[in-house]
Amino acid sequence: MRRAAAAVALFVGLTAVTACGPDDPAPAAAHAPTGAAPAPTSVDTTPGAPSSGPAPGKSSAPRPDGSITVAFAGDVHFEGRTEARLAVKPPEPALGPIAATLADADLSVLNLETAITGRGAPEPKTYTFRTSPKALSVLKDSGVDVVSMANNHAVDFGADGLTDTLAAKDSAPIPVVGVGHDAKEAYAPYVTTVRGVKVAVVAASQVEDLTNQKWRAGANKPGIASALDVPALVKAVEAAKQQSPVVLVYLHWGDEGKACPTTAQTTIAKKLAGAGATAVVGTHAHTMVGSGMLGATYVGYGFGNFLWYGTSDYANSNETGVTTLTLTADGKVTGEAFTPATIDDKGIPEPVTGAAAEAALKRRDGLRGCTGLSPAPKAPAVSQ
Repeated sequence: MRRAAAAVALFVGLTAVTACGPDDPAPAAAHAPTGAAPAPTSVDTTPGAPSSGPAPGKSSAPRPDGSITVAFAGDVHFEGRTEARLAVKPPEPALGPIAATLADADLSVLNLETAITGRGAPEPKTYTFRTSPKALSVLKDSGVDVVSMANNHAVDFGADGLTDTLAAKDSAPIPVVGVGHDAKEAYAPYVTTVRGVKVAVVAASQVEDLTNQKWRAGANKPGIASALDVPALVKAVEAAKQQSPVVLVYLHWGDEGKACPTTAQTTIAKKLAGAGATAVVGTHAHTMVGSGMLGATYVGYGFGNFLWYGTSDYANSNETGVTTLTLTADGKVTGEAFTPATIDDKGIPEPVTGAAAEAALKRRDGLRGCTGLSPAPKAPAVSQ
């Protein structure tokens, strides 16, 4: 029942369409707000949620300057050629050598784009993905601290699959945001303390698809948090800001294969910046999209693929990397660093160095031209 990879090259430069194509277009009703429940206090109050606090194995001691570092990466699948990464044994990380960059950050966040289930019938979509609960354990072992599942593949196997996904979340060794037993939980932030700084992470999907139409969480309905319900998402960010000076919003957004942000992306980024978000970032385009500053808010319109199930015989969608922000205790962005990587023939993001790294950084900086964002400050030296 699992759909294997089939990638198609359509664009050149930094633009590519991949096998994770758009689902069947949702009807106009998918655009309408669903009246999601008001944003809750934090994901720590939900069944099975991890306790707040520093990530295991990471330092909890505040730095002299009060700063923290937060790392972001893109879409992860344990499907096709990457399914074997579930079987790797420590000390080898499932995400390969670049896992060290995630582990070095005080907090790291990425997107797991799959249902977690062995049951259920596939939804009527072109591509469906699923994996086992072990995915959450191997991500934790790869230095990942928070996982977003607010995306267009989290409910690929219907009600039974969603039941299993939520059970995996409830017993997970790592916080999962953006999906829940109801809207209150789905929109809830994960709130934790990182080196003495309180941080909240919120996630939602802006992709107009079958999942956002059929499996959007409601007052008494399980599903994903929807960024199409703008008032609910803004309220969730405002509520998170009341709890934490640092609010990180991870969205599934943009057009696949397009290296420039859509009007929907730029519009919601402005609204979330106004609601107090420290950073608004995300994935879905399966190619890298520009990043930079929107006033005081960092915006990353697209991190590209990361652990990628599809074949590597298509152009320029294999560029990836880890974006690390340095933040002050009051939520100010003081620096950005990018660790470039390329996805190898096993689907693993391999760091690049030397001239290849310099070229990747130059290409990435060039993507900012169509975003309307200003350059982020370069990351300062950070003591451990």
